[in-house]
Amino acid sequence: MRGAVLHAPGDVRVEDLDAPRILAPTDAIIRLAAACVCGSDLWPYRGIEKIDGPRPMGHEYVGVVEEIGDEVRTVSVGDFVIGSFFASDNTCEICRSGYQSSCVHREGVGGAQAQHMRVPLADGTLVATGGMPSDDLVPSLLAASDVLGTGWFGAVAAQAGPGRTVAVVGDGAVGLLGVLAARQLGAERVMAMSRHAARQKLATDFGATDIVAERGADGVARIKDLTDGLGAHSVIEAVGTQEAMMQAIHATRPGGHVGYVGVAHDVQLPGMELFFSHVHLHGGPAPVRRFLPDLVDRIMNRQIDPGRVFDLHLPLERAAEAYRAMDERRAVKALLRP
Repeated sequence: MRGAVLHAPGDVRVEDLDAPRILAPTDAIIRLAAACVCGSDLWPYRGIEKIDGPRPMGHEYVGVVEEIGDEVRTVSVGDFVIGSFFASDNTCEICRSGYQSSCVHREGVGGAQAQHMRVPLADGTLVATGGMPSDDLVPSLLAASDVLGTGWFGAVAAQAGPGRTVAVVGDGAVGLLGVLAARQLGAERVMAMSRHAARQKLATDFGATDIVAERGADGVARIKDLTDGLGAHSVIEAVGTQEAMMQAIHATRPGGHVGYVGVAHDVQLPGMELFFSHVHLHGGPAPVRRFLPDLVDRIMNRQIDPGRVFDLHLPLERAAEAYRAMDERRAVKALLRP
């Protein structure tokens, strides 16, 4: 089969790979209908996160089940399915509490930028759509595999909801879908922090009531100006840098909540400042599996259209171009069709 492999920073190649096979009776093999490039894929692409040898890329996926292990019961050959970037049994005590991304049997899922992939723990990881979706729904279902589920978790962790004012730090796909999630959860006001016109437009379409173009201290000051000097009730941090985390904390009112879902790189938290801020922090790798049934229903019923974050559609063979476009911020998110 064909698949995208990162050989070194800036060096993505689509090449012939061994087709995946069933390794455990709980596995499934799926034929990919679509995959994409994640913002977190750019960390190793840029050389910020080191890799040990060539790495098959991709962890966001939708497709059709082609083969299942002997112990798989909840999905069948021919089902159109969506899964998370972490495989989980969905039965352990941690999973039952809603944190499938910390399942005691957790396994990473990778190699999704390809024609086929193996999904471990298929019963606890994959969710079937209940029918073959129309092609125009595939991008939105793909978004549910990670960026929508991650933005949703950011909003939930920040306790976005009715009567709440929400600020979103980061205008990538996760931040933009954090805006959508906050509005779907009933937030009264959502302030999207963005300096890019196209992303500002999409944030507004997803339900942002205010656009804040300033960053850092100026961005915090603007958020406070918009909230009578208090700060937002809920802040979603969707970047993962020191600047973004501190901007999120400083933009939150005492007693408010920060939901942080940006993959953290060299983030350090000042203990004394946190002590006196009375700000709640909660986040981490999103338990996407918790939200998938609800998100799939919303998408299949056309209540939401998160697939709009894919502003670049390319065939798998042009994966290197997709990475370059996202690295240079010429695309919010690139979708790949095998």
